[in-house]
Amino acid sequence: MMTESTMKAPKKALRPVKWMRENLFSGWFNTVLTLGVAYLLVTSVGPLLNWFFLDANFVGSDPSACTGAGACWLFISQRLNFFIYGFYPDELQWRVDVMFLLLAVSFVPQFIERFPGRKWLGLFGIFGLPIVGYFLIPGGSFGLEEVQSSKWGGLMLTLILAYIGIIASLPIGILLALGRRSDMPIIRGICVVFIEVWRAVPLITVLFMASVMLPLFLPEGVNFEKLARALIGITLWQSAYMAEVIRGGLQAIPRGQYEAADALGLGYWRKMGLVILPQALKMVIPGIVNTFISLFKDTTLVLIIGLFDILGTVQSTVTDPAWQNVAIEGYVFVAFCFWVFCFGISRYSQNLERKLDTGHKT
Repeated sequence: MMTESTMKAPKKALRPVKWMRENLFSGWFNTVLTLGVAYLLVTSVGPLLNWFFLDANFVGSDPSACTGAGACWLFISQRLNFFIYGFYPDELQWRVDVMFLLLAVSFVPQFIERFPGRKWLGLFGIFGLPIVGYFLIPGGSFGLEEVQSSKWGGLMLTLILAYIGIIASLPIGILLALGRRSDMPIIRGICVVFIEVWRAVPLITVLFMASVMLPLFLPEGVNFEKLARALIGITLWQSAYMAEVIRGGLQAIPRGQYEAADALGLGYWRKMGLVILPQALKMVIPGIVNTFISLFKDTTLVLIIGLFDILGTVQSTVTDPAWQNVAIEGYVFVAFCFWVFCFGISRYSQNLERKLDTGHKT
């Protein structure tokens, strides 16, 4: 017996001319807009291609090789080591390379369906990778030469700030969100004050206070490195925003889910861990990822306290008299690095959202 779905004739693909008429030239406004965009593309794509590739300089040994009218990508290749490692000693950069490799091994398989051991690799990236990095990057133990955090910089420092901030702010944000919805007035009040105070302060102020003012309040003889103070400030600031994102997910859970968990005799933490939080976190994945991406980009603010992340290393290099008029190339390189990581985070969140979709959304 033929069903309605089998009786329908397949839709014919629109021909190019018909598609353009219906989507690009369907009215006078769309026609003008299409012609305007086409004009901008024609007049801008050509010069951009010439600057990026055709007239650009890619090889050479010194700045004098950049003689063309295009981009001087030689500047990036000559200073790439500084942009990635900062002042980290050359003979010890293999440690950073190992961490980059472990980071890729942990998270690249997450984009590949049915990759063997994908779950365990992800868990290692969340829990094991920070432990390995804690001993490997600074050294000073297991016979490794110690490297002061003042020598860290470049892309390495950007990833350290973003990674630790993301890993630490999520659980703290969950606890703050649960505390803000707690029935205990003291716990709820403390969480509300913490969240509202930290959300009302710009990150640049937090970094300045952590770097300059915090040591004044510490007991004599007690001090933290500048990087550690920055990480504490970033984590606490980010956890306040994360708490509000998660609180939105908790409020979106129907009351019946709470009542069902109570009817099963589950305690508070089992109810939250097994019933409520999994649903709430699934609902706010876009908000969580948006907060992660925002944090990743906000790490550039550490430049004001003397930490040279990837943007700081580029800014310090474009002022070198040996390299002139290369600021655009440097900022394009920084933008490309941030785009790669932010786009990867966004794509993974979309894959995770599709995987966890249970059909409740319309």
